[in-house]
Amino acid sequence: MTRWTVVLAAAGDRSGTQRRRALEELARIYWFPLYAYIRRRGHDAPEAEDLTQEFFARLLEKKSLAAVDREKGKFRSFLLASVKNFLANEWDKSQSQKRGGGRPLVALDAMDAETRYRLEPADELTPERLFEQRWAVAVLDQVLVRLQQEYEARGAGRVFEVLKDCLAGTAEAPGYADLAGRLGMTAGALKVAAHRLRKRYRELLREEIAQTVATPELIDEEIRYLLDRL
Repeated sequence: MTRWTVVLAAAGDRSGTQRRRALEELARIYWFPLYAYIRRRGHDAPEAEDLTQEFFARLLEKKSLAAVDREKGKFRSFLLASVKNFLANEWDKSQSQKRGGGRPLVALDAMDAETRYRLEPADELTPERLFEQRWAVAVLDQVLVRLQQEYEARGAGRVFEVLKDCLAGTAEAPGYADLAGRLGMTAGALKVAAHRLRKRYRELLREEIAQTVATPELIDEEIRYLLDRL
């Protein structure tokens, strides 16, 4: 299920349980970029947590997603436009009500949210630029999680743990020799393993990006855009 089909599932005529599961999948991956965006817009931590929860709760309502058109392009742009609209209009309406409107909200880890936000550099990044930066990190983290799960599923979790730091580049031969010794492999065999790891990482990155754009032609453009935001 792609990110777009998750949105459409949440918007469609499905049971509440199915919609909630679809929404929770979105929240699990993308809540922090939205939280960081809201914090950078000037809201304090408790407000940002409530706003992030309320935003996802609003998405759970069919009427909030009924007009979603995946042909408009990038899922990243859709979420950013949606949260901007939410902050500009929808939250004002909810101030006369109890926070959350009495609806069950998506659970967020408030301690983790603010701890992570405080690690953000104290610079002049706009809320939009911070959102895009955190989005890029969220995508790469999701790719790494999928890659780790694949390796663990085939009993190669130790290989993944040793080699994951090699994803950013190519280690020198002495480095491979040292790592190979830790795994009981030859340096040559480990180089092949590292090459395969990087290749699979690139494949999963393309798969993950493909889930967030309307057409395959946009994949390379989106990858370049996000990597430029890091």
